[in-house]
Amino acid sequence: MPTPKLALTDADVARANVDALVVGTVQGSDGVALAAGAESVDAGFEGGLVELLSLLGAAGKADEVIKLPTRGATSAPLLVATGLGTIDGEPTGEQVRRAAGAAARALAGTDRAVTTLSRLDLGAAAEGTALGAYTFTTYRGNSGDAPLGRMDLSVPSARAAAPKRELARAVAVAEAVRTTRDLVNTPPNDLYPASFAERAVALAGDAGLRTEVLDEQALRAGGYGGILGVGSGSSRPPRLIRLHHEPAAAKTRVALVGKGVTFDTGGISIKPAANMDHMTMDMAGAAAVVATAVLAARLELPVEIVATVPMAENMPSATAYRPGDVLTIYGGKTVEVLNTDAEGRLILADALVRAGEDSPDYLIDTATLTGAQMVALGNRTPGVMGTPKFRDRVVALSQDVGENGWAMPLPDHLRSELDSRLADIANVTGNRWAGMLVAGVFLAEFVDDAMPWAHIDIAGPAFNTGSPWGYHGKGGTGVPVRTLAAVLSDIAEHG
Repeated sequence: MPTPKLALTDADVARANVDALVVGTVQGSDGVALAAGAESVDAGFEGGLVELLSLLGAAGKADEVIKLPTRGATSAPLLVATGLGTIDGEPTGEQVRRAAGAAARALAGTDRAVTTLSRLDLGAAAEGTALGAYTFTTYRGNSGDAPLGRMDLSVPSARAAAPKRELARAVAVAEAVRTTRDLVNTPPNDLYPASFAERAVALAGDAGLRTEVLDEQALRAGGYGGILGVGSGSSRPPRLIRLHHEPAAAKTRVALVGKGVTFDTGGISIKPAANMDHMTMDMAGAAAVVATAVLAARLELPVEIVATVPMAENMPSATAYRPGDVLTIYGGKTVEVLNTDAEGRLILADALVRAGEDSPDYLIDTATLTGAQMVALGNRTPGVMGTPKFRDRVVALSQDVGENGWAMPLPDHLRSELDSRLADIANVTGNRWAGMLVAGVFLAEFVDDAMPWAHIDIAGPAFNTGSPWGYHGKGGTGVPVRTLAAVLSDIAEHG
C-alpha cells in the first residue's frame, strides 16, 4: 500500500477541516495529562479535555489510544488521544514515533487527520505515522479498511525550510522501511533468489545505483562455496547481488552485507514444523541492506556504499549439502559443516570476504542469524557485535532512533570451540551455549582484524509474530533500516 500523504500545516488544529484530530497524552503521577501542542484543542473543550479523558479510562501510557466524539468542540468530529507514556522533561523521539504509529493504526479507514505530535518531534511523528499506517494486503481478496489517507503535521511554520527538510528525510526513511517490510512479507513462492535479485536491481536502478548480479555459474566460477553449498538443495539457484552508490563528493566507503536466505527449512538438519512459516523472513537482513543502499542514494548521502547481498534458499533434497561436508569459502578458507541449519553464516562468509576486497573504511553486516539472539535479548532488541569502538557507535545510534541495539562481546575463548578436525573452522560448536556470540566469532574469521566492523543480529526484531504495537504491525518490521541510515548519516557528517 502507498505511504499516506504527509503534509505540513501551521493552521489552528482545532479549526482544521479534517476527519480526525490526534493529540498526545502523558502518564503522570496524578493521572493522564495532555502533551504540549494540544492547548487550542483543550480550549475548545473549555479546559475539560483531561477530565473527559480520565472518565474514559485514559492513563496516557504507551500504545494507549482513546477515541471520543468532539461534539463541536473542534472542527474535526473525532478526537484521538494517543499515549506517550511517562516522560522526563521532554518526550523522546521514540515515544513520539510509537504514539504516532498507534494513532495511525487506529485511524484505518480515515481519509484525513491532523496531529499535534509533530509539535514534539516532527521527524518522529512523520515516521511513526507512515509506519503505523502500513498494511500488506497484496494477497488478500478483501483487504478491509483502507489505511489512513493523509496526515497533516502541525508545525509553527509550514513554509520554513527546516521542517520541509525534516519531513522529506522522514518520508524517505519511512519508505525504505516500508520497502523492507514489503520484501520480508512477500511469501517465498514469489520471493526466491532470482526474483529477489530482480526486485533489488529494479529498486536500485530507479535510484541510480550501479548493479551487478552473479548467477550460479558466476558464483561457481568465482569460488563462492558458502552460497553454493547452502543453495544446492533448492531447484531455485542462488544469487549474489552488488549495489554501488558512488557520489562524486564521497570521502568514505562503507560496505553493507545482508543475509538473504529466502526460505530456511534448516536443510538436512531440518527445523521443527511448528512456526517454520516464519522462515519466510530469513532474508530480512538482505532486504534492509538493499533498501538502505537505495535510501542513501535518495538522500544523496556523500558516502560511497557498496552492498554485497547473498541470496539462497535452504532446502533438503538429494542435492542438498550435508552435515560433514567441507565448503570452500570465497577467498579459500574451508568450513566443516556440522549443522546445515547454521547456514546464514556460510553465505555471509562469502559476502564478507568479497566486501573486504573493496577496502571499505567501515563494514556492517546484518542478519536474522541466530535463535540465540532471541533467547538472550528477546524479540525487540538486536544484538550488535564487532570491533568495540565501531560496535559502540552503531549501538548508540541504534538506540537514538529507537531500534535499541545492544552491545554484545566476542569472547576470544569461543574461537577454540569452532575448531574442526577437517577444515579451517567448523560452522557450529558442539554445545548450545552462547550461540549468538559464537556466530559473531565465526563471522569475525572472515573480516580483516583492522577493519571497523559491526554485525547486527536481528533474528527477533526483524519480524513481529505477536500483537501490533507502536508503529509495528504483524510481520516484517523493517529493522534495522533506521539504524543503518543513522550510521551512514553519522559517517557522512563525521567520517
